[in-house]
Amino acid sequence: MPLLQAEEPVELIGGEIVRKASPSPAHGSSQIKLGAVLDAFNRRSGGPRGPGGWWLMAEVEVLYERAGDVYRHDALGFRRDRHPERPKGMPVRVRPDWACEILSPSTARYDVSQKQRTLLAHGVPHYWILDLEHETLTVLRHAETAYLQVLVAGVGDVVRAEPFDAIEIVVGELLGRDE
Repeated sequence: MPLLQAEEPVELIGGEIVRKASPSPAHGSSQIKLGAVLDAFNRRSGGPRGPGGWWLMAEVEVLYERAGDVYRHDALGFRRDRHPERPKGMPVRVRPDWACEILSPSTARYDVSQKQRTLLAHGVPHYWILDLEHETLTVLRHAETAYLQVLVAGVGDVVRAEPFDAIEIVVGELLGRDE
């Protein structure tokens, strides 16, 4: 049973119930494309279909216990070497190894501030922010006192973005461009 029982998707951020807006066509398209691009990781390690090694999910409630927050990341992942079985429960009560937010006008301020602080405090190793308005992908890596910005890329860039740097990613495709 979801922790936050509501008619529409919500998150608990800093004690406040925040409504998640219905995704725009651009947001929904980017979320699907992101899943497709990273699908080579969404399996056991090794084999002919890609590097594997991850459980990848979308829109799953995660409880960040110390903060008392519950987030529904646009995409998130758990390393299989840390979690041999797919995390269970509603909400999931273990921290992800990677989270990604696709910024929406109504919730962007939470994604780049409060969520980032909570993920840092809980030791989430990698946080991506996909900004459709500014057409950028920002990749952040956990450090002791702050996230380090390790990559900012935009339309026209082909990158290897940690922790999925085993493949090349055409950033414009994530942003809805047919490149």
